[in-house]
Amino acid sequence: MSEPSLVESIKAAMKAAMKARDKERLATIRLIQAEFKRIEVDERIEIGDARALAVLDKMVKQRRDSASQYHDAGRAELAEQEEREIAVLQTFLPQPLTEEEVLAMVDTAIVETGATGMQAMGTVMGQLKPRLQGRADIGEVSRIVKARLAD
Repeated sequence: MSEPSLVESIKAAMKAAMKARDKERLATIRLIQAEFKRIEVDERIEIGDARALAVLDKMVKQRRDSASQYHDAGRAELAEQEEREIAVLQTFLPQPLTEEEVLAMVDTAIVETGATGMQAMGTVMGQLKPRLQGRADIGEVSRIVKARLAD
């Protein structure tokens, strides 16, 4: 039998959290489900794994930004709440890539696309983004690509 999709895994995790009476985990999973439902209704699509990964990635990024702002404002309890939500969200994301793996993938994409110069940045990022979604910070990858193409 094939591995369940990310969306199915999240639904199963929600049921498990309900049975375990894990209110905090359940609340975060419900936020994920609500975001998926919003996208499905707004765009009249059924959300797939690639889109689900992108949504989870965005949710983690939003919470990191919020946690940082809460820390700066001296609101430790709110920052900790955001960090707990990040921990739950990350359980559904694939294992993050190491810096060496990201660098190797960037170099491979540059060779495969025959990219030379900054005008090829979009082409390289277009090839990398689907491979790295949820596994690396796309902003950081963009910085690496820019540095490699500038050489």
